[in-house]
Amino acid sequence: MRRMSKQEKSWVFYDWANSAYSLLITTAVFPLYFKAAASEAGLAGSASTAYWGYANSFATLLISICAPVLGSIADFKGFKKRFFTFFFALGIIFTFMLAIVPSNQWLFLLICYILTVIGFGGTNIFYDAFLVDVTSEDRMNKISSIGFSMGYIGSTIPFILGITLIIFAQQNIFPLSVTVASQIAFAITALWWGLFTIPMLKNVNQVYYKARVSNPVSNSFKQLFRTIKKIKLYRPLFLFLLAYFFYIDGVHTIITMSTAYGSDLGIDSTNLLIILFVTQLVAAPFAYLYGRLADKYKGKNMLLVGIFIYIIICTYAYFLKTTLDFWILAMLVASSQGGIQALSRSYFAKLVPKENANEFFGFYSIFYKFAAILGPFLVGLTAQMTGNTNSGVFSLIVLFIIGAIILIKVPETNHLSPSNSYTSLDQ
Repeated sequence: MRRMSKQEKSWVFYDWANSAYSLLITTAVFPLYFKAAASEAGLAGSASTAYWGYANSFATLLISICAPVLGSIADFKGFKKRFFTFFFALGIIFTFMLAIVPSNQWLFLLICYILTVIGFGGTNIFYDAFLVDVTSEDRMNKISSIGFSMGYIGSTIPFILGITLIIFAQQNIFPLSVTVASQIAFAITALWWGLFTIPMLKNVNQVYYKARVSNPVSNSFKQLFRTIKKIKLYRPLFLFLLAYFFYIDGVHTIITMSTAYGSDLGIDSTNLLIILFVTQLVAAPFAYLYGRLADKYKGKNMLLVGIFIYIIICTYAYFLKTTLDFWILAMLVASSQGGIQALSRSYFAKLVPKENANEFFGFYSIFYKFAAILGPFLVGLTAQMTGNTNSGVFSLIVLFIIGAIILIKVPETNHLSPSNSYTSLDQ
């Protein structure tokens, strides 16, 4: 960290800041809190699960559709920071609201949650795109990987605080109800997210941009349509995004379905939380290691290494039987999940024309979001047909193999701009 510039450190600390939201709000605490709140209000378990799914789908779909348009507008001078700040404010305000809204107001809670998801997802579009502004191309692998490492470490601190409060409330060690303890955990998450975003807001600014025009919104739509129309000119980017869609789908499916998979093996919730916590800790140094190795052996090669490890993970999952097997599987996942995500971000950042970075990261966001569709469906269908969850996880091997084959075909190239491989979109 001492060898990083002020801008690089500030950018990295946003990963440290927002990862608390990912762990506590979307994964560990709020889903259970919402289910309990809905149940107390008389909502059936199946109905609350359905509403939870609808809420996540709606928020994801909305931000995915808007991402390229917002990104195209943000390419104009001064807009990137404004959009980042707007979505950040939206996310943090409604994360605080989760701590304030009475637990019996399940519908209001769900609306607040949807707005946090939109805020979180919208902010990440511009945060990822800021990578081109804070560092040089030869340092992108390293900085992106350090960001993921910091995120894994940073998320565990508020997670420990929140879970400790909830467990102590359950054991009557603190004179708090579980509801109040959960609400405090949400407030801690919002404070953590807000406090460590200050350096980003203060020190990171848009360096690469297009000159402002009189009608930036209509101009952005025209630019977006030109990009889509000339997508064939962007062959390396298109091939990478296609490969990314498949392999990141497998990565996300394993992450999001891991607790359900562990439950099917008979692992209780306490052990699952412990495994989740340890996975975060182990993932941090491995994410950094991937970045260092990518500088030596190239990012594309390390991405293929990560995909190969996930193929091993899918194969090992087929033979999974015991809690020890699940621990081994979790540690294998931890060895590569951060690295493959970090290098995907930096590899893509090297490919995009910097003055159009926001627009292209909008497309990146679409592929990232919609990659959460095929994998879970594949696992569910295979598990239902075979009656075996292990077979469902094993089926994900297809996604990694397809992703690897396409990634191999991505041409080795540096940053692409109209001056070399691409024709200017403005022509």
